This record gives sequence, C-alpha cells and structure tokens, in this order.
Amino acid sequence: MLRMSLEQQFEEYSGWRQALAESITDLRQWLQSQELSDTQGDQRLQQVLSTLRDDKLYIAFVAEFSRGKSELINAIFFAHFGSRILPSSAGRTTMCPTELMHDSSRPPELRLLPIETRKTGTTIAEFRTFPDEWQALRLETKSADSMAQQLLHITEVKHVEREVAQSLGLHIAEDETQAGVRIAEDGLVEIPMWRHAIINMPHPLLDRGLVILDTPGLNALGSEPELTLNLLPSAHAVLFILAADAGVTKTDIQVWHDHLANGKDAASKGRLVVLNKIDGLWDELRDWKEVNREIDRQIRETAKTLDIPEANVFPVSAQKALLGKIKHDEKIIERSRILGLEQALATEILPAKREIVRDAIGNDMTFVIDSMRQLLKQRLQGVQEHLAELQGLNGKNFDVIDHMMDKVKGDKDIFEKSLQRFQATRSIFSQQTNVLYSHLNLKNVDNLIAQTKRDMEISMTTAGLKSCMENFFVQAHKTMEQVSTQAQEIKEMMEGVYRKFQEEYGLANVKPSGFSVTRYSREIKRLEGKHSQFVKGLSLVFTEQQALTRKFFESSVAKVRAIYRMANRDADAWLKTIMSPMESQVREHQILLRRRLESIKRIHKATDTLEDRISELDHIREGIHEHARGLEKRLGGVLQLLDFDAAGALHSNVSRAG
Repeated sequence: MLRMSLEQQFEEYSGWRQALAESITDLRQWLQSQELSDTQGDQRLQQVLSTLRDDKLYIAFVAEFSRGKSELINAIFFAHFGSRILPSSAGRTTMCPTELMHDSSRPPELRLLPIETRKTGTTIAEFRTFPDEWQALRLETKSADSMAQQLLHITEVKHVEREVAQSLGLHIAEDETQAGVRIAEDGLVEIPMWRHAIINMPHPLLDRGLVILDTPGLNALGSEPELTLNLLPSAHAVLFILAADAGVTKTDIQVWHDHLANGKDAASKGRLVVLNKIDGLWDELRDWKEVNREIDRQIRETAKTLDIPEANVFPVSAQKALLGKIKHDEKIIERSRILGLEQALATEILPAKREIVRDAIGNDMTFVIDSMRQLLKQRLQGVQEHLAELQGLNGKNFDVIDHMMDKVKGDKDIFEKSLQRFQATRSIFSQQTNVLYSHLNLKNVDNLIAQTKRDMEISMTTAGLKSCMENFFVQAHKTMEQVSTQAQEIKEMMEGVYRKFQEEYGLANVKPSGFSVTRYSREIKRLEGKHSQFVKGLSLVFTEQQALTRKFFESSVAKVRAIYRMANRDADAWLKTIMSPMESQVREHQILLRRRLESIKRIHKATDTLEDRISELDHIREGIHEHARGLEKRLGGVLQLLDFDAAGALHSNVSRAG
C-alpha cells in the first residue's frame, strides 16, 4: 500500500471533517424543514458544527538551544519556499514561544507581545483579546527572503539591569549549570525582547487548521508557566528534539521529566523524540553500515534514558532534509531520514486527532439521534393506538362512542392534573439547579482567587506562599465535590419523575444521564501537581521566589477559572438534556390526547365518518414512516463518517410495527 504524505493525510482529514459538517448541516436543515427540530436538538447540532469549523491540530516542538528545532520545522513544513523561513542559523535562535497558524480573517503578519507585559499578571490567553498590546508587522509572503528577514524579530534580545529582570519574574542563572537568563559581558542581564509571538501566514497545512508551537527550551518552560499548564498539555503531538552530537543531556532529561512525560503512558502517547543532527555521524572514511549501527545504538540509549519505546525515537538530519527538499535530491532526503518522522506524524497523530473530534461531538450527536428516533417512535405508537381505537368502533352504536369520549376526556383531565404536578417538579428542579449553579458561580471563584492573592501578599516565607496556594486547590476540589453531590440529587429526583410518567402513561423508558465532574477534578489535580512540582523545585532568593511563584500561580488561577467556566457550560447543557426528553414526550402525549378527543367528537357529531378519520390516520402514519426513512437516510451518512454503530435504526422498527 502506498504510504500517504503528511500533506495528503492532512488533506484526507480535512475532507473527512468537511464531509461530516456537510452531512450534519443537511440533517439539521431537513429536521427544520420537516418541523421535527426542537430548540435543544438544534443547539446541539449547532455546537457540533462549531466544533468542526473551529477544529485545530496543535503540534509542539520542544528543545533546548542548539538542537536544530527551528531547522526541523523548516524542513518539515517550509521547504517549498526554497529557503529557510524560521531563523535557524548559528547565533540566531528563537527566544520566545512562537505559534505558526493561519487565520484568514487577519492579514499575513507577525504579532509580538512585549516582554514587559509579564509585569501585569495577565496571561497570554487574555492578551489574545487585546490586539493593541501586540506589535504587528505585515509579512511579505510573496518573498521568502523578505519574510525570513522579518521573522528575525523572534530572535531579538535586550540587556537590562538585574532588578528589571527579577521584576519580570525571570530567573538569573549564576553559572552555566543553571537554567535562566544570562549575565552579559557588560554586566547587564540578557533577556528576550518578546514574551510571545504569533506568525499568521497562508500555508497548505496551516490553512487546514494546523498550529505549530515553537518552544525555546527550559528557560521559557520555567519562566512562562502558561506553556507548561496550558499550551503543551493541549497539544495533540509534542516533538522533543535532541542532538545526536550531544546525546541526552541533564537539561534534556529535566525538560522531559518535568514537562513532557506525564506518567508512564503519556511518555509514549503523542510524544515523539527526534534525534537530530545525525549528519554529524556521517563519515566518508567509515562504512555506511557502521554509521547506521552507531545511529541505532544512540536510538537504544535515548529510548532507555527516557523510558520510551525505541519506535518513538526518530533519527534525522533536519539540515540535510531541508537541503534535499530544496534541491529536489531524493538521495539526500532519504539519508536524512526525515520521511520516517513525517510518516509517523501522518499515520499516528492525525488518526488520533480524528478520534478526539469524534469523541468531542459524540455525546451531542447521540443525544440528537436518540431524541429524533424516540420522537418518531412515540408518534407512531400514538397513531397506532388511535387507529386501533377507531377500528374498534366499527359497527358500534352512539352509546359506545359516548362512553369512549368520556374515557378520553377523563384521560385528558387526569393527564392535565399530572401536568400540574410536573410543573411543581419543574419548580423544585429550578431550585436545585440554582444550588448547582451557585457552586459553579465564577464570582465565588474570583473571590477565592482575590483572597488567596491577598494572603500571598502578606506572606513573608516560602512556606507561607506554599500554604496559601495549597489552600486554593483544596477549596477548588471541595467545590467540585459539592457540584458532584448536587448533580446526583438532581439526577435521582428526575429518575423518579421519569419513572412515574412511564408507569402511569406508558411514556418511553428514558433514563436521565448523570453529570460527572471527574475530568474537571482530574485537570485541577494535574495543575496542583505541576504547581507543587514548581514550588518544590525553587532554590532562589525570596524576592525571585515571590515573582516566579506569583507568576506561576496566576497562570494556574487562569486555568482553574477556565475549568469552572467549562463546567458551567457543560452543566447548563446537561440540565437542558435531562429535562428535554421528558418535555418532548409530555408535549407529544398532549397532542395525542387532543387528537383522540377531536376525532371522537367529530364522529359523534357526524361531521366526519369513521372511515374518514381512519383514512386520515393512515395518511399520518405513512407520513411518520416517510419521516423515519428520511431521518435514517440522513443519519446513515453521518454515522458512517463517525464510524458509529447504526443498529436499531428506526425505519426497521417502523416497518415491523406498521
């Protein structure tokens, strides 16, 4: 089988995503045109379409300085320009975290966030919404040389006094063994000029949703916690670049264990290790087989040191790969081994990303599919029962019809009284949901944050700072436990309501879903672990501890707040979901009772013959069959693209029932 290139795989993935969006759009429009859509289901489909439209694939490149990281990015993604785009020559290295993406609503540009913004306590994520805080430079995308020259800005540094560097929360390395910014020959401290950079440019892969994150070493990981807490964990793939001529250094191991290997499984899942600069092992005086044996030995040692499978280590020469691609020299490209790495990205990362998208929209699609099938099943059942009722009247006298009309009226009255109980339940449900929302109220989170910051400001010891932050996480966990307890109470209450209506009126046996806080609690726990690891590793003077600790805490707080915002949104969707099936079934049952009563009234008054009403109901039944066939036809395409099990399709049930 011919192996697909990264670009071909990306094109296939984008095609799958587009086909899925078109199928769901067709389903949504059809439901609206057939008056089968309700507000909740339509909102779910809109959410699915938004997810597909805004879908991104994040690939992060992480390495210490002089590992050839930028050259690798050039070789994989930008060789078609015919020259280097990202600065990667000697003495020119990326100094700030840099994102490469394409937003067609903005012009091609380089956006730079000044390093001074670190003083504000505002996160990079928040600064994204403040365009005036960034310096923007239009990119000349038609000229590779001009663009490469413009992108040199990401290598810029400046020299400042020690106090300035410390006020920015940057650790000053006192010797070569420490990570941190360096003291220059003039006695000043050399720091990056920019805190973050975003390169917005058209590119075949960036156009399809790829986002590349270029992370400059341990210094950036240590001083910009947002990378550790948010950007790297959200990346679908992380390429960790080592240098074959240097081996796995102490700082490499520190970066790997502190920031990339989050447990045994994570060490291999979505983590590819690149052993770059293998051309340094090439030697015209050595047999090529001997060179390959040396490369294989380094692969084994690297895998053993990092505790990962050997299959996850990819030896390459980024420089030779770039050269070979520019010169269209297949022999150089083959010797660079870049194709093996590109194939791994294509065959491992993109299918995994497809699964992530599939899982993300799965609940919404399952809800809509189940709701639509249940609605048509209930309508069909009601019409069948009504038909049987009228067919039983054939040849009966008016006394029987009177009796039946009284019975239907009685059923309707009883059901109306039950609806009053249902409305009372809704009132209790509303009270219970208010309690749930109070636990997730962002104002409470903000009050906790403000109190923690005040406590930190008056704390004069490292232990005091640590205690303040630990208490913050304790309170965050406690709140999630309260949310879990309250959600369980709501679920149990609704189970009782559903059960009663099912027993009394034969409504469908629907079991309300629960609301789990596991993923929010797990993410808070992960942040807490990272935070604890950070504080434990501090060995600085107290003034630096204050600056760095506050910086890290602010990033943690921003992430925790985002978790609460997500939990709020998800709880809101769940509360609508748990009530929606019952409301839909109650509405359908009301319509059925009104239709039954109206039919018998008209027959009683002789405005309609019995045959007319039976014929009309036959026509309605055929309309439901037609809707079922139309629904399954449209669901078929969606389910096939999602690779969902299509068992239990309604049209097969309908054909048996009718």
